[in-house]
Amino acid sequence: MRPPGPRGQSRPLPRLLLPLLLLLSQAYLSSSSSSSSSSSSHSHKPCTVCKNIVDQFNKGLANTEKKNFGGGNTAWEEKTLSKYESSEIRLLEIIENLCESDAFDCNNMVENNEEHLENWWFKQKKKHPDLFRWFCVDTLEVCCLSGTYGPDCLECPGGSKQPCRGNGYCNGDGSRGGDGKCMCHLGYMGPLCMDCVEGYFSTWRNDTHSVCTVCNPACKTCSGPTHKDCGECEVGWVQEEDACVDVDECAAETPACDQGFYCLNNNGSFFCKECDPSCSGCVGEGPGHCINCTAGYAQEDGACRDVDECSLPEKVCSQEHQKCFNTPGSYVCACAEGFQERDGGCVPTEDTREDEEAEETPKPSPHEDL
Repeated sequence: MRPPGPRGQSRPLPRLLLPLLLLLSQAYLSSSSSSSSSSSSHSHKPCTVCKNIVDQFNKGLANTEKKNFGGGNTAWEEKTLSKYESSEIRLLEIIENLCESDAFDCNNMVENNEEHLENWWFKQKKKHPDLFRWFCVDTLEVCCLSGTYGPDCLECPGGSKQPCRGNGYCNGDGSRGGDGKCMCHLGYMGPLCMDCVEGYFSTWRNDTHSVCTVCNPACKTCSGPTHKDCGECEVGWVQEEDACVDVDECAAETPACDQGFYCLNNNGSFFCKECDPSCSGCVGEGPGHCINCTAGYAQEDGACRDVDECSLPEKVCSQEHQKCFNTPGSYVCACAEGFQERDGGCVPTEDTREDEEAEETPKPSPHEDL
C-alpha cells in the first residue's frame, strides 16, 4: 500500500485510470449537450397536449349544448336545460371524451389536473371564459400566449402582436420553450426578418414592415424585377450590354451531350434527350432528325425507316422450312407452321408427320374383294 502524500498535496492518479476518467468526462459532456439541445423540443410537448385538451373540451361543449332535448314542452326543456348546462353530469361527459384511450400524455395530464377543470367549470368560467389562457397559460404554466416564448413568456422579437415583422415566426412562440430567435420565411433574413436574401430585392420597406420579391431568373442579385436589373447574372446566363441573356449551351462548339443524345436548350440551362433508335447520331427528336441511320434502317423520304429484310430479293432465312419475320431494325428466322426446331434445323411436328404418312399410304381398291 502506497503511503499518503504530504498534507495539502494530491497524489498522481494511476496511469491506467486516466484514460478511463477522460472517456467518462467526454460521455458526460456529450450527454449534457444533447439533453440541452433537446430540452427546447421537449418543452413544447406539454403545451401541445394542453392545447389539444382545450380543443377537445370546446368540441365537447358544442356537442353537449342541447343533448337529449328537442320538441315537447318548451318551458320544461328550458328549465331543465339550464340546469344541465352547468351540471356535473355534462362536465363528466366532456372529460370522458378529452383523450383517446392510448394517448398516455393526454390522459395523464387530465387525470392529474381534473380538479383544475372542475374548479374552472364551477367557479372560474364566468370570470375567465378563455379556458386555454386560464388552464394552459396561467394555471399549469405549460404554454404562453401567442407572440411570447420561453419560461417567462417574453415578447418575441418585433413584439407580440407582429413577431418578426410578419415575415417569419418566433422560435418557441406560444410555448415555454425556444430561444425567441426569428425563423424567417423564404426570401427574408436578419434578426427581425426585414432584410432580403440573395436572389430577392426590396419592393417596399418602412420601420415596421418589409416586402421582398424574387429576382428575375436571369439574376443572381438584382435591384428590380427584370433581366436588366441584375447586379450579377445567374449561372447559365451572361451579361450582354445592359442585360443578362441566356447562354445557348446547345450551340457551343464542344457538344454538350454524349453521343446518342441531342441537346435541348432552356432558360439558364439545357438537357439531353436520347436519339430515336433508328438514328446513329441525331440533331433532334424522331427518325427525321438522324445524322446517320443505324443498322437495319435506311434513309427514305428524309427519315430513317426500318428495312424489311424479309422482302429482299435474296432470302435471309436459308434453311428449309424456315420463315422470315421482320422486326424493327432486324429480322427473325423461325420454323414455319407444322415444324419445330431440333438439332439446328426444322423438322415436322408429330401431327404433321402423321398427316404425311396418311397421305403416302395407298387406299385399297374397291374391287380387291371381288
